[in-house]
Amino acid sequence: MNASDDVQLPSDWEDGDQPEPGRRSSRRMALIGLGVIGALVLAAGVMVGGYLFSVRDAYEKRNTVTITRGTSDGERPEQIEGTGRNFLLLGSDKRSEEEAAASGVVGQRSDVMMLVHVSEDGQEVYVTSFPRDLYVDIPGHGKDRINAALAFGGVPLAVSTVENYVGVPIEHVALIDFDGIEGLVDSLGGIEVKVPQSFEANGHQFTEGVQQMNGEQALVFVRQRKQFADGDFQRNRNQQAVLLGIADKLISADTLSDPLKLRDTIAEISPYLTTDDSLTATAMVELGLSMRSVRSNDLYFLSVPHGGPYTTSGGASVVATEEGEMDKLREALREDDMGSYYAENAGKY
Repeated sequence: MNASDDVQLPSDWEDGDQPEPGRRSSRRMALIGLGVIGALVLAAGVMVGGYLFSVRDAYEKRNTVTITRGTSDGERPEQIEGTGRNFLLLGSDKRSEEEAAASGVVGQRSDVMMLVHVSEDGQEVYVTSFPRDLYVDIPGHGKDRINAALAFGGVPLAVSTVENYVGVPIEHVALIDFDGIEGLVDSLGGIEVKVPQSFEANGHQFTEGVQQMNGEQALVFVRQRKQFADGDFQRNRNQQAVLLGIADKLISADTLSDPLKLRDTIAEISPYLTTDDSLTATAMVELGLSMRSVRSNDLYFLSVPHGGPYTTSGGASVVATEEGEMDKLREALREDDMGSYYAENAGKY
């Protein structure tokens, strides 16, 4: 019996209707070709699956926290609602035990605090910074600087404090240590930052205009405030400039089109990253897909309305709130009308 005798004929072929040898050979080659293609597709699926698993494995190395509400330290206002999606970004100057004892601070404080509002259609992103000394109500602790919430009750209390103050629900939160910011910038091969004004710090010269920065330079840049006449307010603007530089590099073809580089970036920052436990790898992918058309020029930066610095009766230096103007921001967030709000208030604070 030769090889061709093993081939089973289709049921609608009669014995006398067998194809010519050339046709039989062509059919065999077509079957082999289909088999090869199938194998390649299967191999590609395995490779893609393996890649996605490796990305998830890298991302899952982050720390997670459960955001609880309804407790004395984190009660959500009744009927809190809004349109669009809101996220909280925190940057922490985590202290050593010695530094914490010397400053009277337990744990860490959020020297970077930004509310990110993504429009309902996923086409625009508004990033609003909070002065770290903004004097607000912290659930269960009375009035204090807004950045103290992280020290008092960790990420859950920081979320509740901001959520209560802005009057819209926060869907997810991410906190990154400053060491993570340095690692992220370096993993991207450095970033371009638009420096608002020239200054020198820690042996680094920052010159007004666009400047290439590595991780160490970016970290020094975002931490400075004493060199500026308006202190923390200029620091907020510098932090926004670095965030824009990071976003511009992350969403460029140079990074997103390189799967290995993207995976390595995730692996680099995950040890320094804390998120709520519902911000899984799958949720991150879904979020990324919903914002796939966003580019750096679709990011808009603001500061929450605020008054000037003053000293409390207890001797604390704080920043006053501005409730009348803040109500306008709250309404814009609830109604997903940040475009109009930005047009009227960009650069005002």
